[in-house]
Amino acid sequence: MNELSYYSGEPIPDLDFSEFSHNTLVELLKLYPRFYMALDGFWYLAIKEKFSNKEALALDLAVWKRVAKYELPRITKLLNIQGDDIGSLIKCIQISPWFRVTKSKIELNGKNNATLTVINCPTLNALEKEGEGREAQICNIVEHQILRDYANFFNPNIEVKCLKSPPRKSKDEICCQWQFILLDDTSSRNKSQLGKSY
Repeated sequence: MNELSYYSGEPIPDLDFSEFSHNTLVELLKLYPRFYMALDGFWYLAIKEKFSNKEALALDLAVWKRVAKYELPRITKLLNIQGDDIGSLIKCIQISPWFRVTKSKIELNGKNNATLTVINCPTLNALEKEGEGREAQICNIVEHQILRDYANFFNPNIEVKCLKSPPRKSKDEICCQWQFILLDDTSSRNKSQLGKSY
C-alpha cells in the first residue's frame, strides 16, 4: 500500500497511523497539541462562566498536576529518557504537547543550568486579546506550577526561577522566560531552612 499523504479517498476500516507518510505524521503531530491546548482553554472557560475564575483557576492547577503525573512516566518510558538531571527535564519539556504549540528557545548552560525562553505563545495571545488580565494568573501561577511539577518528577533539587513573565508592555517582548538550576543537596537544605519555595 502506498503511503498516505491525505485521507481523501475511501475510508480504510483498519487504518493505522503507520500508513501515513512521514510528512503527514509530522503535520498531525503539530496539529494535535493545538487540540490539547484548546481543550484546556475550553474547559477552563466553561468553569469560569458557570462558577468563577477563582474556581476555574483552582481546578486548572489540580488538573495540570494530574497531567504531569500521567504524562511524564509515559514519555520517559516510551523514549527511554533516564536520569535525574536538567537534561532529562528538558527532553520531556521538548516532547510535551503544551510546549509544541509555542515558539521557544532552550539554552543549556552546562549540565546543571538551562533557560527556556518562550517567544510566541497562543495561550498568552488569547489571554491578551481577551483583555481581562488573566495572563498574570495563568502565566505566573499555573505555568510556574506546571514547570515545578515537571522538575520535581526528575529531581526535587531542581529550582525553577521565573526570569520574565506577563503582563507585557508590548507584543514585541518575549512571552516568558524560565531558568532551571540543579542545586546540590547542601544548597537545597539551605534554601529549605530559609523557608523559600522553589
